[in-house]
Amino acid sequence: MKVFDCVIIGGGAAGLMCAATAGQRGRSVAVLDHANKVGKKILMSGGGRCNFTNYDVSPDNFISRNPHFCISALRRYTPYDFLELVHQYDLPYHEKTLGQLFCDHKSKDILNILLAECDKAGAEIRTGCSVDAIEPLEPGPGFRLTTSEGLIQCQSLVIATGGLSIPTMGATGFGYEVAKQFGLPVTRTDAALVPFTLGSRWLEIAQSLSGLSLPVTAECGGQRFAEALLFTHRGLSGPAILQISNYWKPGDTVTIDLLPGESLEQLIEQWRTDGQKTSLKNRLARLLPKRFVETWLSLPLFPEAIHHKPLAELSRKEINALCEGFHQWQLIPPGTEGYRTAEVTRGGIDTNAVSSKTFETKTVPGLYFIGEVLDVTGWLGGYNFQWAWASGYCAGQYV
Repeated sequence: MKVFDCVIIGGGAAGLMCAATAGQRGRSVAVLDHANKVGKKILMSGGGRCNFTNYDVSPDNFISRNPHFCISALRRYTPYDFLELVHQYDLPYHEKTLGQLFCDHKSKDILNILLAECDKAGAEIRTGCSVDAIEPLEPGPGFRLTTSEGLIQCQSLVIATGGLSIPTMGATGFGYEVAKQFGLPVTRTDAALVPFTLGSRWLEIAQSLSGLSLPVTAECGGQRFAEALLFTHRGLSGPAILQISNYWKPGDTVTIDLLPGESLEQLIEQWRTDGQKTSLKNRLARLLPKRFVETWLSLPLFPEAIHHKPLAELSRKEINALCEGFHQWQLIPPGTEGYRTAEVTRGGIDTNAVSSKTFETKTVPGLYFIGEVLDVTGWLGGYNFQWAWASGYCAGQYV
């Protein structure tokens, strides 16, 4: 039987950060992952360039039934703490938008930093190693694990297995099963940061515009995000949609402003004052993609043939319809693309059962949960990675 001070199940961002931190404290550490390589989500994130954190991270950027839970970890391990690690390895990076930080080259650069830190700390990483059973030692604390590589014993056990998102990358419900085994509550889980699917007429529209992106403001559940929308062959995606999906529930209405920062009513009035005799379609095509304008103005939202009308001939009723159709497009998505394409999982281990300082469970000494498996979900833009770094680091200080 192999014996370690600490075993971490899950070789993602949180698990590797925890392993490096604990190992550097002199703890003997093993990371077990059932996949053939660690850090798969790191490698695929940010279009292959890993949006590894954000300059502006606050608890308001996270969703949890216990909104105060993430405060301690985010204060104790900030984006600038992770940037200090990045600078130690001279990794080139850039700010894209809204404080989002990406690697200049490949996501593998971030993974290599974590692996180097684990190597310096003497942490063992075992891939292709499945865990079949976990037994608490009597008397505790401590655990005996039955794995595909034999029996392993440890004093501290950290569950860093992530959520259900992107099962093709190896995501499973293992962490939730461990929680239930030890009597810990698990809140409802849903796909989050996920594209919306559409049906009927709206799906036809989305398919006809597939691949087209434009800046919008999306609102739902009391939240509002001003970023890009992307039409797809299944429905709607893009940062604005992924962000608002965190707050959407089945049956909710999503309101989209297709001309954010503008007033179409004022624009039409200005165009008329300037004496412009062009058609509405041609004038709008200077603000929005021509293909979008032609498609949108042909919808039943507007009077027939409105796109051919000269600006001077638009009636008050038609102007009101245009303003509503462009500034307050409302739809009730029939669903999302689900865990298959969701970037994260909303919900998870009830944080009321876990210490916000050490990430140890309050009822099972020596058992820790970190990262996405917990009921803490961040926005886009590196927030989920920052949560992984923070929770992994903080737990590594105590395991």
